[in-house]
Amino acid sequence: MAGHIVLAAGGTGGHMFPALAVAAALEARGWAVTVLTDARGARYVGLGTEHRLVDAASPAGGFKAKLAAGVKLGRGTLQSLAAFRELRPRAAAAFGGYACVPAALAAAMTRTPLLLHEQNAVFGRANRALGRMAHRVALSFEPTSAVPPALRGLALLTGNPVRPGFEVEAPARQAGEGDALRLLVLGGSQGAKVFSDVLPAALQGLPEALRARLVVAQQCRPEDLDRVRDLYAGMGQKVELASFFEDVPARMAAADLVVSRSGASTIAELLMLGRPSLLVPYQHAADDHQTANARALAEEGAALLVPQPEAVPERLTAALAELVDAPGRLRSMAAAARRLARPDAAERIADTLIEIARPDKRR
Repeated sequence: MAGHIVLAAGGTGGHMFPALAVAAALEARGWAVTVLTDARGARYVGLGTEHRLVDAASPAGGFKAKLAAGVKLGRGTLQSLAAFRELRPRAAAAFGGYACVPAALAAAMTRTPLLLHEQNAVFGRANRALGRMAHRVALSFEPTSAVPPALRGLALLTGNPVRPGFEVEAPARQAGEGDALRLLVLGGSQGAKVFSDVLPAALQGLPEALRARLVVAQQCRPEDLDRVRDLYAGMGQKVELASFFEDVPARMAAADLVVSRSGASTIAELLMLGRPSLLVPYQHAADDHQTANARALAEEGAALLVPQPEAVPERLTAALAELVDAPGRLRSMAAAARRLARPDAAERIADTLIEIARPDKRR
């Protein structure tokens, strides 16, 4: 066994998926890995991956909420410190989420080299707060804004690892004039709502001959399914609706165009599969990072960015018509997405962790 490395992540799949991909890369090289996460993050951990729960909570809210979060932070730090003292890791990495804070504090207290991974095109507030403890900083976008000057010398571009299933190479689609066009509409808890509200009307505004070519699969909130189904039925549009798609990698690989929010994981998956996209960023994301993510793709020709305030049916109709009736444009966007992909992101982060790992000195 080469040694032990601790990975900390929590809360959402956007934080957990990269951590688990790096865990697999390290384990394949003979390293033992333990993931520290919170109760929400633990849902993503599969069988065979060692993980431990630590207390963590958002400090948002009033005085009582902040006090409760502080108590949980203290308890989580003690839990993390106990894990570090038991496992004696040679390095640690933080992938975001509140569970990272107690783990990073434990790394500092035990003098364990720490890597911070930033998934978005804006260096997040949590990473800025933890920056003074970092030995390396792994970035997913070039450029990434708001990186503190003191950390720029520690930063390297690795990309954002994706969850299993997206490693397959998707051949460029060659849909010609008159061929069917596959439109995949994805969204999280906020993303699906805006698309449910405006996309049916946007598609109805397309020329009938163009709309007849569309093969649409759309994710909706469960409470929106019946309403959206009725809207599409009323306009005679064939569509597959679901609150959750089990086979997102296969669907995305087969799509001619993906309409989506622009969270970090979605962006990494689009790039990995080389898919053109129409992106409507969630405007209330912290530091407006979804807009920064989408802009990074749009500036390289891999996506079309429509800000949420502009995401009215007429604007989306124009955007869709601009894309779906131009197979050459879609192929160009797909090629740009493939150029931006970093399929070896997990390996790069694993390399860096092994590089900073201290000698295995037994205490």
